[in-house]
Amino acid sequence: MQQISLITLGVADAARSRRFYAEGFGWTPVFEMEDIAFYQMNGLVFGTWLKKNLEDDMRRPNPAPYGAYALAHNVRTKAEVDPLIARLVKAGGQLLRPADEPPHGGYRGYVADPDGHAWEIAWNTAWTISPEGHVTFKL
Repeated sequence: MQQISLITLGVADAARSRRFYAEGFGWTPVFEMEDIAFYQMNGLVFGTWLKKNLEDDMRRPNPAPYGAYALAHNVRTKAEVDPLIARLVKAGGQLLRPADEPPHGGYRGYVADPDGHAWEIAWNTAWTISPEGHVTFKL
């Protein structure tokens, strides 16, 4: 079975991170403490935790630098991309790439959260979203 249960990002400031995800995406934590927040997603849990505490938990005293990756948030229509990017920037994010149409189709842009984690905000006809928010890749 292919499955991801939890994605946790290390953050420098937990309150700043919660503000970004609440005001930018409109997400509400299902659990939170001073240093950690968990958000119930469609089939997995997304978390933010103070970077130092996450490194300690992993017993990784000298963590490797961030690798090349992007988390993605797909939306149902092309018209939703630009307003969401603007809302994320207003909530403390950094615009990495304005939305445009990539060669493989669709419409997407990139925003970094306050800790530099890259988020692709995307719409693509090959990625359908159910009423429950589940994404399916269809060619």
